[in-house]
Amino acid sequence: MRDPGTSPGTGPGLTVPGARPPAGTDRRGSPALNRGGTIRHAIAAGFVLVVGCAVLAGARRPPSDELPHPVHWALGGRGLGTASTCLLLGGTIYTSYTYIAVPGLMFGTGGLALYALVYTMLLSPLIMILLPRLREIGAKHGLITAADYVRLRHGSHPLALATALTCILATMPYLGLQVVGMTAVLRSVGLAPDSIAGCAVLVVLFLAFALVTQPGGLRACARISLVKAVLIGAAVVVLLALTLARLGSPGHIFQLAGGRGAAMGESFGVPPQNFTAYATLALGSALAQLMYPQVLLVAMASKSKDTLRAATTFLPAWSMTLGIWAFFGVAAFAAGIRTAAGHGELAVPALIRELAPDWLAGLLFGALAVAGLLPAVVMVMSMAMLFVRNIYVEYLNPTATPKHEVRAARGPALAIMAGAIAFALLMKPQDAINLHLLGGVWILQLLPAVAVSLFTRWFHRRALFLGWAVGMISGTGLLGLRGFSTVVDIGGGAVHAPVYVAVIALALNLAVAALLTPLFDALGVPRGTDGTAGGPGFERRGSKYAFVVE
Repeated sequence: MRDPGTSPGTGPGLTVPGARPPAGTDRRGSPALNRGGTIRHAIAAGFVLVVGCAVLAGARRPPSDELPHPVHWALGGRGLGTASTCLLLGGTIYTSYTYIAVPGLMFGTGGLALYALVYTMLLSPLIMILLPRLREIGAKHGLITAADYVRLRHGSHPLALATALTCILATMPYLGLQVVGMTAVLRSVGLAPDSIAGCAVLVVLFLAFALVTQPGGLRACARISLVKAVLIGAAVVVLLALTLARLGSPGHIFQLAGGRGAAMGESFGVPPQNFTAYATLALGSALAQLMYPQVLLVAMASKSKDTLRAATTFLPAWSMTLGIWAFFGVAAFAAGIRTAAGHGELAVPALIRELAPDWLAGLLFGALAVAGLLPAVVMVMSMAMLFVRNIYVEYLNPTATPKHEVRAARGPALAIMAGAIAFALLMKPQDAINLHLLGGVWILQLLPAVAVSLFTRWFHRRALFLGWAVGMISGTGLLGLRGFSTVVDIGGGAVHAPVYVAVIALALNLAVAALLTPLFDALGVPRGTDGTAGGPGFERRGSKYAFVVE
């Protein structure tokens, strides 16, 4: 998800729509809300109660007779049923930043934000087409990460290393944004995230979840996902009831928002000239989401391909909740909520502070915190496994046992969590968002080597590697030269079309791979052995040890 930093308003507080703002304030700045210590304590109590319940739900050690193994720790033994897969997949894709940034985007830019809803709706059919097939190959050959699959399918160590590094590099800012989402909650209760108290709260939250998930792995995350689903569902119902009771019917709210937007020269519709940007943002974001390692990890953990397909049919329910959260962004705009310039993510927390009693606000903020902590932990696990299996073991310790892999993954997991907190605290929110946009461009460049190769082996492995390099360089360059603008105009003369940068980079990636494949074949460059078609299997670099999972 993204927030372009064009959020309207500045500080919490309901005002009469159309009324002049208080003296000394405008749409871009207002005094901070100052509420008493007793109120903060009430909010803190509700926050701690909700987060504590989530931690207790996941606190269960693995069976004593179960040997440490990456498949058990990172994939839950590939035994997640339909309900667990659905809850964990939805809980991983729909993050706290999603629930904060999408309404913030509606609050700041209007109808263009609806691309996020379209892209989440596109996810279900795309997952059904791609991920069950990848899950079957992974289960058959003992694969855990996307880099494992690339190494086996294409027989290419450089391409597998590029896949692992791209996944880690692109996911780190995504992980950092989960922390940014939680800092928005802290700011809304008057606690500066970069203060000692704010840092302490973030560290304690992550440590609590780390202590639960370190021994339990993905199984603990699956249990917490049930708590998240209940919390988010309850939060939607409660906040919707409060909004309608205070502001009137949805039609009235949209009418108020439309009137305020018209007065400011803004619209909650999608301008016709932005249609190509809207469409490519939706399609590119959906394809990119499939390549993130946390999504692939959950898909690999499902009990079977049929289980994964059945679980995917329920994902639109998560999109429905996201649509309601987007409506809260419209409600905040209609109500005259104001946030600091570039902080549209504060719109919904400000709305909660204004509409809910303090004890209830604390519960709602706790729900948002759990919504961010769960996907953050799954991201950490997926990145730790990529580092251990595809970098540490592949190049430094090829004879490592499965038990050693699990132990080796826990250290990097804690380091990644610490890095995410530092990332979010040391960087400005807008810089973090820009890096996340860049991460989306990067992760999409894995589509040919991973998703396309599930259906064809026509592309040469070296052509895929060079196509990946061209896509990474061109996407990074376009985004950087355009000041991190997500769309660029293409065309000439009187014909111009704004297009998502990641889609342009992917097109160049595929074009290079398609042009070079016949050339490499004509030159007789070896293609490499396809391990998924009865080859030698997944072997570690420099070792004859073949990794096999019973």
